[in-house]
Amino acid sequence: MPHTPAPPVLLGDEPGSFRRSVLAERHPAIIRQVREAFPYDPATARALDALSATCTEGVVEPLPADAPDRDRWRSWGLDALLGTSWYDVPWLWSESYFYRLLLEAVGYFGPGTGQGIDPFRPFKLAELDSPETAEELAALDDLTSLSAEERGRALLHGSLWGNRADLGFRLSDAGAEERAAVPALVADDSDALWAALKGAASICLVADNAGRELVPDLLFLDHLLTERHIARAVLHVKPYPYYVSDATYADVLDAVRKLAAAPGVAGECGRRLWDALSDGSLVVRAHPFSASPLAYEEMPDDLRADFADASVTILKGDLNYRRLVGDRLWPPTTPFADVTAYFPGTVAALRTLKSDVITGLSAETEAALTATEGQGWRIGGTRALIQVR
Repeated sequence: MPHTPAPPVLLGDEPGSFRRSVLAERHPAIIRQVREAFPYDPATARALDALSATCTEGVVEPLPADAPDRDRWRSWGLDALLGTSWYDVPWLWSESYFYRLLLEAVGYFGPGTGQGIDPFRPFKLAELDSPETAEELAALDDLTSLSAEERGRALLHGSLWGNRADLGFRLSDAGAEERAAVPALVADDSDALWAALKGAASICLVADNAGRELVPDLLFLDHLLTERHIARAVLHVKPYPYYVSDATYADVLDAVRKLAAAPGVAGECGRRLWDALSDGSLVVRAHPFSASPLAYEEMPDDLRADFADASVTILKGDLNYRRLVGDRLWPPTTPFADVTAYFPGTVAALRTLKSDVITGLSAETEAALTATEGQGWRIGGTRALIQVR
């Protein structure tokens, strides 16, 4: 547990805050995009319009009595928050419940024609099939001239930066980070991560986004399985569509197929990943808790056991970071090891900064960031971190 008292859980009620803009502006925009991506019938369109109104101006409403996960959401705090303004409930909770209600509006849980249809799939496929993805896959051929250690470093940075993966693949100026006035990596425990991976028998990687961000994660796993001789990797994804671009099992299959069909090194990696999925050295899991509105400190025993069995657990992305350290406005110098002390085993976070939550910075780094960017560095996606405990 932290040595200092935990600050309150973040809400979306602060005028002008990034959190409030997500609830008031981003969520209605997502509904509009989903509405335009499918020829929804009038009843579904009305349900989406009603959600847009209630999530910005109304209060938290219950799930239908026949919702398959109604009891699960009640155990996650739904009953206590019914009738509360969306802005006055924990921000992580309100975001998660919004996506659950969006799936309800489009009939994802059925029965009906919308059952099992990912409302975000058109956006995911467009990104996976983009010219930028093809360029990044072609850049993999350039890594063959590097040592295994250098390839690993490149692929780690590809996984870290997600859809800026080309920055990691090309390693065109290895000294740029050290020369920058304020480095893009505000915390870099990559040496500790490689040390933890040395001799590791198994790893868990908790994925974040699909498409161009999932592909580098899969390439990194392929490297660990083939070059580091890790016997088993477990990839945790979401059990259903979530946060627009979060990865599901279907997205994993799309990404592996994309890789396997590509020429050169990318195709070789894709075929190895396909074989790894077939022989059990790469396992995909989709635990219900992965789409919960709760911090990992509240994880159930079976998920805790899964992480405990791994030599190293790597959590990708901003949302997983918020859930790992708690969605709170910690002083940025709060030690990462303190707020993750509950986690069962060695844990690493790979994250680009897209929300206010941050821990584990040095006082000098925080001061330099604030002097150059105010507080914008927290949410702009131009900074990243690798933290290990």
